Amino acid sequence: MTQQYTEPKVSEPDDSGRGSTPPPSGGNWLDRYFRISQRGSTVGREVRGGITTFMAMAYIILLNPIILSGAKDVTGAQLSVAQLITATALAAAVTTIVMGFIGNVPLALAAGLSVSAVMAFQVAPQMTWGNAMAMCIIYGGIIVLLVITGMREMIMNAIPLAIKHAITMGIGLFVTLIGLVQAGFVTSMPSEPGAMYGKPIQLGLDDKLVGWPVVCFAVTVLLIFALLVRKVPGAILIGIVGGSVFAAIVHQVAGLKVSDWGINAPTLDFGHLVSSPDFGLFGEVSFSGIGDISAITVGVIVFTLVLAGFFDAIGTIIGIGQQAGLADKDGKMPGLNKALAIDGAGGIVGGVAGASGQTVFVESTAGVGDGARTGFASVITGLGFALCLFFTPLAQAIPTQVAAAALVVIGSMMMSTAKHIDWNDQSVSIPVFLTTVLMPFTYSITAGIAAGIIAHVLIKAVQGKVREIGWLMWALAVIFVAFFSLHAIEGWLK
Repeated sequence: MTQQYTEPKVSEPDDSGRGSTPPPSGGNWLDRYFRISQRGSTVGREVRGGITTFMAMAYIILLNPIILSGAKDVTGAQLSVAQLITATALAAAVTTIVMGFIGNVPLALAAGLSVSAVMAFQVAPQMTWGNAMAMCIIYGGIIVLLVITGMREMIMNAIPLAIKHAITMGIGLFVTLIGLVQAGFVTSMPSEPGAMYGKPIQLGLDDKLVGWPVVCFAVTVLLIFALLVRKVPGAILIGIVGGSVFAAIVHQVAGLKVSDWGINAPTLDFGHLVSSPDFGLFGEVSFSGIGDISAITVGVIVFTLVLAGFFDAIGTIIGIGQQAGLADKDGKMPGLNKALAIDGAGGIVGGVAGASGQTVFVESTAGVGDGARTGFASVITGLGFALCLFFTPLAQAIPTQVAAAALVVIGSMMMSTAKHIDWNDQSVSIPVFLTTVLMPFTYSITAGIAAGIIAHVLIKAVQGKVREIGWLMWALAVIFVAFFSLHAIEGWLK
């Protein structure tokens, strides 16, 4: 059923071990360890939520290799797709399972597309792939250090509650746009010759919905919405399974080609369900030669990677924490430091595995929307990625268009936090508006958070309420001004 933000019903111990409610003593060990009953969930819901999140994220096993294998390093070397598939699945499995057991939150991790894009198109052309993976380890180590010192949690807690709600809404619109784009329901439109500006996006192709895969997306969206309205348990998971079956039937009856589906096609070769993993990229990390690159270049790369991994994860954790009811009335999550530390360590794990930095995935909202409330759901998701080391063809049978439908549905759920915003107070509504709309419009969670924080600080200063801002928000505003000015700053320093 539809999940909305609710106040947490219990108080859990924080990272220091203090808390007003001790771990439950009843139930089996699974229930006690993950606090399943305490959070108002069941083992069945956690399993269902974990599977749903995995289905929504399965595309990364193929998409991340496409991004990284399409780039050449400074020597002209390219990474193997087969090895990247193994590395992507391995890193996602390890980090997600650790998040489940230690963080005990329904957050799944995998190779961050923003980090992978930076790795492929900014880092690799200036150094070897071994050096690039070493940069992942460096940025991951910096984020872990920020967690250990308490700075990362301080930053999350310093963000005003209204902007935290805006982050939830912005991510909702962001995942909706991601889903629409993945389904081919929305596409980009190239500029016409001689035109100053082109139409940035359009409906389908030439403003028309084209192809059976888009139909399967629309059918899946409507099916999930219908199940939600009827309050059917597991609506999202049932919708994904039902949509995949429908897509498989359409594929056969309409005589479609595998290429018509893009990344994943609803086909199964039952004679080749098992594949052997290729761990050729594991441990292929090299710090040798980084010193030969200019300090300015290395500094800009590290700064960009830290921002990409740091604030995207902060926004996602805040949004999912509120959606799952794990945050208190001020938007703070008990035990937050564990989740932040694991997310930061994802950069290190991804670099060692050869898969690029791992970060919390916004698709975790799919599992939360289907009932997940504890880390047990993350363990299930992680096991799904582990199985993909050997059953990659099975994961590929879920069409991207069908998985995209779940993101659109979740996006609609996350917009419910709009009711917490005082839209009549412009000092609140303007930063909220900028945070919300710039996430989908710039395709960047970081850009949305940056604009919202800068606007918040500026408006408070103009109102003469400087004391209400706090030094940390001033510091963040300065950092984000530098973020937006990064290209100019890099040019000045050269």
